[in-house]
Amino acid sequence: MLKKWIPALEWLGSYKKSDLSGDLNAGLIVAIMLIPQGMAYAMLAGLPPVIGLYASTIPLIIYALFGTSRQLAVGPVAMVSLLVLSGVSLLAEPGTDEYISLVLLLMLMIGVIQLLLGVFKLGFIVNFLSHAVISGFTSAAAIIIGLSQLKHLIGVSLEADKNVFLIVGETIRRAGEINPATLAIGLGSIILLILMKKYVKKIPGPLVVVVLSILAVYLFNLNGLGVKIVGEVPAGLPSLSLLAFQMDALIALLPIALTISFIGYMESIAMAKAIAAKEKYKIDPDRELVGLGLANVGGSFFAGYPVTGGFSRSAVNYQAGARTPLASIITALLIILTLLFFTGLFYYLPNAVLAAIIMVAVYSLIDAKELKYLFKVNKVDGLTWLLTFLATLLIGIEQGIIAGAIFSLLVFIRRSAYPHVAELGYLPKENVYRNTSRYPDAETDPEILIFRVDASLYFANMTFLEEQLCKRLAEKPETKWVVFDFSSVNSIDAVAIHALEDLMEQCQSGKVKMVFAGIKNTVLDVLKRADWERKYGDRIHYMSIEDALSSIKEEGQR
Repeated sequence: MLKKWIPALEWLGSYKKSDLSGDLNAGLIVAIMLIPQGMAYAMLAGLPPVIGLYASTIPLIIYALFGTSRQLAVGPVAMVSLLVLSGVSLLAEPGTDEYISLVLLLMLMIGVIQLLLGVFKLGFIVNFLSHAVISGFTSAAAIIIGLSQLKHLIGVSLEADKNVFLIVGETIRRAGEINPATLAIGLGSIILLILMKKYVKKIPGPLVVVVLSILAVYLFNLNGLGVKIVGEVPAGLPSLSLLAFQMDALIALLPIALTISFIGYMESIAMAKAIAAKEKYKIDPDRELVGLGLANVGGSFFAGYPVTGGFSRSAVNYQAGARTPLASIITALLIILTLLFFTGLFYYLPNAVLAAIIMVAVYSLIDAKELKYLFKVNKVDGLTWLLTFLATLLIGIEQGIIAGAIFSLLVFIRRSAYPHVAELGYLPKENVYRNTSRYPDAETDPEILIFRVDASLYFANMTFLEEQLCKRLAEKPETKWVVFDFSSVNSIDAVAIHALEDLMEQCQSGKVKMVFAGIKNTVLDVLKRADWERKYGDRIHYMSIEDALSSIKEEGQR
């Protein structure tokens, strides 16, 4: 029973010594990668860099105990960091005590939402955010994230920080204020990160640029030339945080809390499933929600900020040899040691380097190829991607994903309200029934209309269904029988049943009889509760179209 609630008991109880070397190696490499990334992402979220390190300790340990993925690397990520900034900056000035307090409250809210979704098995809700919406939103957000770091890259305090067009415009107008030393460090770091990512994959690029930039600033006194540095990073572990609960703040933060809960979970579960498929083990989506939820709840009491599973770090963790969640615990312990003894080493770290790390990390999130693919496969999905992308860029982060989600839901509703229907004909050679519009040579009987609907039937699509059937009957005035192929109908509601009964009566008065073939048991159970067994028992039990046609022919011979 305990193993169900604490998955760590399972892997701890059967831990193999042969896995230790891989876990140690992965834990060390991810820690080296996460220290500069955590600081950079905290800065992106409008927080002091040290909070990124705090968020990389307790939450990692909690997830390792309660999550079901063996290789997922939890911690601060760029997307969530941007969402935190966009949501909380509306309520308080980034970097202030009030702002930090609200971020902690937001982290707790996200944790509670994810925990409740997991406990009550409501993880399916995130499926309503289509892939096209997420891809379009992510691509736009990546551009916003990258451009939001321009101020650190050029050493100019830009007033615009969210609208990409205002950021670019202000940068151009103030080009004369650019600090050459800061720009050189930033561009040099970007070039080095790209080259190392391409040619020297075994050595973490962020660590190299951090070390080199710290040495350069210290040896050449570049901070005296206007290069902004991280400065004093508080040593020691985070103290227990007492959250201030204010109803106004809870209500104001709820939209962004819901957004981060869903986006963070989707990013996490996608990576967790990808690795699990390669390693031949299963991920429990609801238990993942519980693990992430508890990680955020726990982190909110130790000066963290919202975390989730990251793509790049999880990939590195897996490739470095992680076999169990012990790798994440080792990562957290190494970061705790850094907080205790080595924070002084980051004093001369330039903000431009952290900006470069963010820019290079988010570049891969821009997925223009997906737009081309979606338009090729399904133009509506392509439009969904494009609308979400443009709305996020032009209107805002939260508004963009809401617009995309609403549009995709409208597309879904329209598709279900106007389902695909077809008149079927017989192909003797293949011995199958197919859509006559696609197979014009299919044989049809002028007195029998075989009509198939490829959707579940409910109140919103019955009018369309009636119109399509009446249209077909008008085109075939000799029709005496309608064989309704129900093989693609998975469910039916009470309104649809009433509509079908009315339709049958209308057809009956017009000397046309209706029978049903291939009704699934789940649908048949509903029809029986609607008393169809008594009313139309002889019309609803045909297992196939052939059975229905045989019965019609027998009746015609009487």
